[in-house]
Amino acid sequence: MTRRKFLDTTLAGGATLIAGGSTMIFAANSPAVTEPGTSSVFRLGGDLPVNRLGFGAMRITGEGIWGWPADRGNALKVLRRVVELGVNLIDTADAYGPETSELLIAEALHPYPKDLVIATKGGLTRPGPGQWVPNGRPEYLTQCVEKSLKRLRLERIDLYQLHRIDPKVPMEESLGALKKMQEAGKIRHVGLSEVSPEEIDRAHKVLPIVSVQNQYNIGNRRWEKTLTYCEKERLGFMPWSPIGGNRGLNDNALEAAARDYHASVVQLALAWLLHRSPVMLPIPGTSSVTHLEENMAAAKLKLTPEDWKRVDALAS
Repeated sequence: MTRRKFLDTTLAGGATLIAGGSTMIFAANSPAVTEPGTSSVFRLGGDLPVNRLGFGAMRITGEGIWGWPADRGNALKVLRRVVELGVNLIDTADAYGPETSELLIAEALHPYPKDLVIATKGGLTRPGPGQWVPNGRPEYLTQCVEKSLKRLRLERIDLYQLHRIDPKVPMEESLGALKKMQEAGKIRHVGLSEVSPEEIDRAHKVLPIVSVQNQYNIGNRRWEKTLTYCEKERLGFMPWSPIGGNRGLNDNALEAAARDYHASVVQLALAWLLHRSPVMLPIPGTSSVTHLEENMAAAKLKLTPEDWKRVDALAS
């Protein structure tokens, strides 16, 4: 089976690609296995079901994550295709553009499908292209929530994440503002980004935390302890840069393994994340419909336990 045929066949199932349809595609040399405890759905906060392979909406903006995309119509097309493929978790932030990503999501998808979860973030300012500066002041975060609600055309944000802890502001003060917005019914659940287990523990003393978004991929496992913590506490772990970001995953051994399994290295990396942990919620982003479809096809790539051991060892 060619990589193109793998992609075409898996996409033929439409939404069942993500939702866990019964038909699965396997490499010719990798017999099908059903692994105990795996699921295509995760419940954020115990009450908000999302399909585990989501979409990150950072790259639908302009170059440098700044301003409007060169082809606005294409960005809208990508977002609509996301939903057609069965994705019901879209991650964005007010800093993406800034503001552009949230506005495009609303333009493309509002009124939203009933089961669509839009997760956004606040707490990073954008002085210019490629620049990211934390601002965790309570009054600023309160404004961030209000403005995101307006841009996204929502009455309540299902998952609002503190984009970064501001070293100049006590975490408790930043989260205190989000707690007030939660109590006012404007936020359903709260998450954190780029945090350690100790910081999550501190946050839990202020309000419940349901998710963590840290950089993590098959070639970068710096936040392994945080992932372990999330598994123990049943917090969703949303790895940003799941396929290596701008630099990609340039690993000859992984590329060779991907060819053996009739997949791309990107598909293998995403499938590895889904296999790695039941709390893993990858959110790969792209501005290309073709790449989006390739990414989503990764949900159907299933290997034997022996194959996964091989892949894990190659990337360790």
